[in-house]
Amino acid sequence: MSTALQAIIVGIPLAWHLGLTAVAYWDAGRVGLEPPKKWAAITFCIPIIGFFIYLFERSELSYDPETDPYRGNNFNVHPSRADDTPLPSRGDDRLSPLEDDDEDG
Repeated sequence: MSTALQAIIVGIPLAWHLGLTAVAYWDAGRVGLEPPKKWAAITFCIPIIGFFIYLFERSELSYDPETDPYRGNNFNVHPSRADDTPLPSRGDDRLSPLEDDDEDG
């Protein structure tokens, strides 16, 4: 195998790997994920998956429960059961069926 072909086979994935590590380091400092060296190390030590871990943690920064369209709806309901009284879930502002009965009487 020629030296140029070996350089391409090794060089392109290595350049991507180092590029993703640099992006994680730069972006972590910019968005406030401290310390950015930790995220660069994770991205470097766990090649592709580390960068996706960083992206997942970064997306958690912008989570606002007040604007979450799925808040209080932790499951899908079949249309034939849509009129049933829902059970309360964590973070749900609706009253539970027991609390609702106490207010009536």
